[in-house]
Amino acid sequence: MKYSVSCTLGYEVAEETVCLFNLQPSQFDRQVLLGENLDLSGGREIDRFTVSESGNRIFKVLALPGKLLLKYRADVDLDPLLEDPATIKAVEPIDLPLDVLPHLNPSRFCQSDRLKAFANREFGQIERGHGSVTAICNWIHDTLEYLPGSSHGTTSAVDTIIDHAGVCRDFAHLGITMCRAMDIPARYVSSYAFRLDPPDFHAVFEAYLGGRWYLFDATRKAALDGLIRIGLGRDAAEVSFSSFFGKVEPAEMEVAITSPGRGTEVDLTTKAVSLSER
Repeated sequence: MKYSVSCTLGYEVAEETVCLFNLQPSQFDRQVLLGENLDLSGGREIDRFTVSESGNRIFKVLALPGKLLLKYRADVDLDPLLEDPATIKAVEPIDLPLDVLPHLNPSRFCQSDRLKAFANREFGQIERGHGSVTAICNWIHDTLEYLPGSSHGTTSAVDTIIDHAGVCRDFAHLGITMCRAMDIPARYVSSYAFRLDPPDFHAVFEAYLGGRWYLFDATRKAALDGLIRIGLGRDAAEVSFSSFFGKVEPAEMEVAITSPGRGTEVDLTTKAVSLSER
């Protein structure tokens, strides 16, 4: 299925500033970039690179004092894998690939060591697999209030449980934390999300089950088979769509995703969705 994604980002720059942006879709077998275009005013691109571990595509901009305006557009061909969730079990730690093991560890925003007893009390009676991760997502969705403005850049999974509210970033962090506490590797995913209202960059997570990574969205606000992956990381600290080394204030942001050829919606409550080959 073909999708078009775009974003317009505007900033007020007080002094010459180095900016890093991670908003281009990743490129891999199930997500093929058909074309892209970047327009900049108020600055110039000075470098770009792809992170070898994650495939995150980052470009560096030198912004001058005044208004920085960035307009990006891309066309993407997405081919998600849909499977029966009942057949997808957890992988025992002894059988996990070495490159997956770091996603079992606690991280800055996902303190799985602090929530291990809580996770096992809530979900330990469920067989580990796609069903247990779905149960975690159901609990987050039913227990927490989705409340814009209720969190900030330093809010962690522990904070989210205490506050009983958050946004997509917080829901993803808590899902990751609960999975890791149950010895299921999990990682943070930033994306363009089809059917998200209002449109924005969207955070979801992937859990490693049955030998590949499967997508989960505890907010239940986007179509899992319409997520265009931008970045991967252990948590949001590794997947920020913008970082600045200077004095910058955000002025405007618009995000869009369309798919003219997409027809009847698939009932994804009965499907497991993966963009991974393993």
